Amino acid sequence: MKAIISCISFLLLASGICQAQQTNVNPEARIKELGIQLITPTPPIANYVKAVRVGNMVYLSGHGPDKPEGGLVTGKVGSDLTLEQARDAARLTAISLLSTLKAEVGDLNKVKRIVKVLGMVNAIPTFEQHPKVINGCSDLLVQVFGENGKHARSAVGMGSLPNNIAVEIEMIVELKE
Repeated sequence: MKAIISCISFLLLASGICQAQQTNVNPEARIKELGIQLITPTPPIANYVKAVRVGNMVYLSGHGPDKPEGGLVTGKVGSDLTLEQARDAARLTAISLLSTLKAEVGDLNKVKRIVKVLGMVNAIPTFEQHPKVINGCSDLLVQVFGENGKHARSAVGMGSLPNNIAVEIEMIVELKE
């Protein structure tokens, strides 16, 4: 039964019948429904800015997993952190990115779509589950923006990251005209 409903939903989306429903997602309301608390964006740690707007595009610098109580999730995935802990860190990073994005544009309803995500995972050399870690970010973006949250993505492993953070993620966003 579930497969039949999925097939029908896909066909309706492909035909455009459900398209209006998908584009009417209210990200501000979704954040409240999901119980997400955006944070005050942290200042950059070097000589750069957290977001740059060019036309209707916003380029967000790499963000780390900011804990709600302050501080960052640190450690190397595969030795200090489990896959689940790293995925949770990527989710926290998505919240940090959304916090900076909202500070930059004022209202997340101005977002047309999430275009691209680059996720970097601080991992031991034998760790191979980088995409599963970055799903913590991607899944949250889809929960908040619906189909408009689906994006192109790269997920790569790194030998180290600044301040030993578990993940660093950057994002490109298209705004509505």
